[in-house]
Amino acid sequence: MKKLILFIVLTSGGHAVLAQMPAGERPAGTGRPAGGQAPAPQSGNGRVTGTIVDAATKQPVPYATIALLNPITGKPIDGTAADDNGKFSIPRVPAGTYTIQITFIGYKLVEKPGVVITEDGNTVALGSVPLESSAQALGEVKVEGQRSLIEEKVDRTVYNAEKDETTRGGDATDVLKRVPSLSVDLDGNVTLRGSQNIRVLINNRPSTITAGSIADALKQIPADQIKSVEVITSPSAKYDAEGSGGIINIVTKQNNLQGFTLDARGSAGLRSSDLGLNAAYRSGKMGFSLGGGGRAQYNTPGSFTNTQRTYDLDRDLISTTTQRADTRNNNLFGRYSLGWDYDINKYNFLSASVQLGVRNGTNYQDGLFANTVRADGSVINSLRDVKVLDRSNTLDATLNYTHTFETPQREFSLLGQYSRNNRTNNFTNDIREGLQSGSQLRNENDSYNQEITIQADYQTPLSKTQMLEFGGKDIIRQVNSDYATYLNGQPQQGVGLSNVFTYNQNVAAGYASYTLGFLKNYTLKAGGRFEYTTIDANFKNAEDVSIPSYGVLVPSVNLSRKFASGNTLKAGYNRRIQRPSLQFLNPNRQAANPLNISQGNPSLRPEYTNNFELGYNTFIKQTSLNFTAFARNTTGSIQAVRTVSGDTVKTSYQNIGEENAYGGSIFANVNINNKLTLGGGTDIYYALLNNNLSDVRFAAKNEGLVVSGRLMGGYNFTKGWALQFFSFYRGRQVQLQGYQGGFGVYSLGFKKDFAEKKGSIGFNADNFFTPTNKIRSEISSYTLDQNSVNVLHRMGFRVNMSYRIGKMSMAQPKRRRSVSNDDLKDGGNSDGGNGAGSTPAQGPSGGRP
Repeated sequence: MKKLILFIVLTSGGHAVLAQMPAGERPAGTGRPAGGQAPAPQSGNGRVTGTIVDAATKQPVPYATIALLNPITGKPIDGTAADDNGKFSIPRVPAGTYTIQITFIGYKLVEKPGVVITEDGNTVALGSVPLESSAQALGEVKVEGQRSLIEEKVDRTVYNAEKDETTRGGDATDVLKRVPSLSVDLDGNVTLRGSQNIRVLINNRPSTITAGSIADALKQIPADQIKSVEVITSPSAKYDAEGSGGIINIVTKQNNLQGFTLDARGSAGLRSSDLGLNAAYRSGKMGFSLGGGGRAQYNTPGSFTNTQRTYDLDRDLISTTTQRADTRNNNLFGRYSLGWDYDINKYNFLSASVQLGVRNGTNYQDGLFANTVRADGSVINSLRDVKVLDRSNTLDATLNYTHTFETPQREFSLLGQYSRNNRTNNFTNDIREGLQSGSQLRNENDSYNQEITIQADYQTPLSKTQMLEFGGKDIIRQVNSDYATYLNGQPQQGVGLSNVFTYNQNVAAGYASYTLGFLKNYTLKAGGRFEYTTIDANFKNAEDVSIPSYGVLVPSVNLSRKFASGNTLKAGYNRRIQRPSLQFLNPNRQAANPLNISQGNPSLRPEYTNNFELGYNTFIKQTSLNFTAFARNTTGSIQAVRTVSGDTVKTSYQNIGEENAYGGSIFANVNINNKLTLGGGTDIYYALLNNNLSDVRFAAKNEGLVVSGRLMGGYNFTKGWALQFFSFYRGRQVQLQGYQGGFGVYSLGFKKDFAEKKGSIGFNADNFFTPTNKIRSEISSYTLDQNSVNVLHRMGFRVNMSYRIGKMSMAQPKRRRSVSNDDLKDGGNSDGGNGAGSTPAQGPSGGRP
């Protein structure tokens, strides 16, 4: 492993700098000409050519990195990569004297100083340049460097998940708990700086599995297949206008290697088990990858109690109801992928992928007992069993074409994607005692979300300090929900009981973005995006819904300054929108708990949000520190509206809310001699929510401070042994009509590598001192007071194993683009939403207000 790290360090320097720097940040041609004067800043007419060969075999070395250096500063000015035959050419070189640096993994670095380009624009032919193998020289080298667990970039925070062994055997929600600025509840619902209005991408692409519920989608992704998580809090105009809280991009483990490898992994534990297999093969210009795995979740008992009081318009008590039940759930998840890429030639690349996802989940509320005491003294008791079935399968197929040019960083890409998610979400309510004893209430809901996306992007440098990007995109989306309600096998009629709901949406978009580097250390990126949305919503057995088309212009501005010390200061502003997903739109009446029902609203319109942020990143010896402050204002916020009818509480949604949040975060990461790593931080914000209604029956507002934090660390022992720990606390969440209680989780893991790190075996323990979590929540309004306690059993133990066979050698990576449909508001609730994207609540209070 140390050899591999050293190879990367030695060979990636010059090329990585060129590849990652925007054109505006690359230094001007400052090589000194033969006459002693600096070269002209504009492009020249010179050229440097050559062929890279292996010193021993005399065979070409394809994809070697060639950098054109300023001999005084040693900084790269331009560069390229050798083609399949080892040949390279650097055109348009200004007059001056340069050093040519040639690097490639497994070979010693070669430098050719004194390369002179005259004013007339001559061609310097270096001929065959031999590279000697460096394998023999690496045995005694010890590399202490380690990639930081947390990396700060201009517009995003990157969490390198592959370094965290405590998530082995878990899923993506376990990884996201460790990421700064993110908060994840025990049901897997994710918030970013307190906002659930986020968009989750997988390898820069959306997946239709997130259209129903982000929480459900994340549970399908095994934790040990995640390479990194990118939190984009200030997206540029290139990204869709959706995701008012920001964008989370989950990057899975991929490679650009030559050869064949097969990796098997598995874990078995008290609460869950998983098994997976991944293979990769690449030869020459073509590569394939195949992966698949399944995860089972079981033995997850729990319980809830709930007390709710309903009032009439004079605030007189109608009834008091107490409920309790035991809960459990079983889930099977599967995720399978096939990838293909082909390098047509030096400038043209194709890639395609197909991903399949499946879920089979069953949730139970056993012995749901309800005791209702009405104001007149009458008492009603009931006992029932509730079962909710949640099954889905997802297909995502993509085809991408990328064309690069001889001019560095000039690129055109054409991308297409077809996605479809089929979902079945049924509930059965068997009444054992009380009114209608022996009866059965059943709801069946088959739905699908289908998307076809076409996208074109072009970028070109305007000068050494300027970059222009522009493009267009069209998303054709069709959502359908076929639902029916039965009482003792007899269909029930009504818009919210039995119908077919179809929601067609088309989003056409265009954008332009401009990047400017100025005053040496400043970078400005500004742009605008316009999206036009048309909607057609209709029912099979009811009057269609009329929703007018609308357009929105969303600007974005990001400014950063890098100091001489390496510290970075950045500021950003962006305007975002959030369209409602099927969960909020579907009028299907969800009544798994008959005293707390929910129903969507097809007439909902998008939310609009203004985001402001300021961040500072610094290093103090072996410690990196990040400070962030932000402000967020949302109008037209989609909020729950609760109405009371006798003993029953009905929840629906309207665009009536205003949300404001002001806060910040602090995160520190320490790395001592590549042995001990420590990281931790806190997220704090003050939330203010108001639905701006004058009617006292529905008017609601709330405010309060929300604090969350995390602490993690690890130590690498000798002989392949390692220890890691993690802890996370999610503070009490402020909601429009109440609060949701906080909770804490923690884990400890040991791992032993063997067979030269081809295999590993480990052990993880979760919440071993506190086997249960109690979450207390309350809802308070003019017509309703509700208090509930959810008890969840989260203590778990698991054994992890993995082994890899095969061998790969490094190949030059190619740049790729991906479709990103960042565009649906998703409540993220897996505990009592409505429509096709919901599963039963652990308690009757359901999802967020």
